[in-house]
Amino acid sequence: MDAIIRTIDSARHERERERRTEGEHGTAPVAAANAPDLPATADVGLTDTVTFQLPVVALDEARRERERILAPGAVGAVGGPYKMLRTQVMRRLAELHANTLAVLSALNGDGKTLTAINLAIAVAAQSGHTALLVDLDLRNPSIHRRLGIEPKVGIEDCLERGRPVHEAMVKIAGYERLTVLPARAPLAHSSELLAAPRMAEVVEELQTRYINRVLIFDLPPVLLADDALAFSQHIQAGLLVVAEGRTARLNVTRSLELLHKLPIVGTVLNRSQQSIDTYY
Repeated sequence: MDAIIRTIDSARHERERERRTEGEHGTAPVAAANAPDLPATADVGLTDTVTFQLPVVALDEARRERERILAPGAVGAVGGPYKMLRTQVMRRLAELHANTLAVLSALNGDGKTLTAINLAIAVAAQSGHTALLVDLDLRNPSIHRRLGIEPKVGIEDCLERGRPVHEAMVKIAGYERLTVLPARAPLAHSSELLAAPRMAEVVEELQTRYINRVLIFDLPPVLLADDALAFSQHIQAGLLVVAEGRTARLNVTRSLELLHKLPIVGTVLNRSQQSIDTYY
């Protein structure tokens, strides 16, 4: 294991509750200034931006608290560990000259999806970077439910029907540099989609369009399906999530053996009972 970052579910009650006038969750017409992504083209200056007219969903505070999702800017007591995770992950990605990361776990219930969401929020909170969160757990997609999104177009439509990826993208109100690419419904043939040439085309498009974008993919558990293994050929790095008192060492070892060609930038120890000392 390269690095262990503890994200503590027991610290949930310490989270700062910031009141925000976001209204009920739903879809607004468009974002006024959608995403400060910097185009990766030689003739475009670093001060230029490209904006898409993406739908905007308001994440109400009750849902955010219930789903344990970080507030915009990753502020609050629970935001600290995710910022530490972000900094270490970004450092390792820089060493690999990479901007694509798969969030993985051996089995269900280890907290990989929550880690992917909150890591994306933490990355987006860092000046100079934007984050694109992609739900590729096509066997059991849940990011849209956690964020209160009701997508009319999902990533599976882009893979199966050739829909442009920007048609499936959604912005979350208040999370200025975060974009979400959700899935709509479970698929039985998900690994075939993830291994197909169209998947490679989509990843390349997402990876190369903006120079300051970090792509974070949520994938199915490594040991329950071949999806993660099938998709690993398209990704530059992985982050393994384990749950204290739940994830067996043998399952971690088996997962790493299956993904031995994929650089693992670190591990996240979730559900730790160890308390975090705070400076302030």
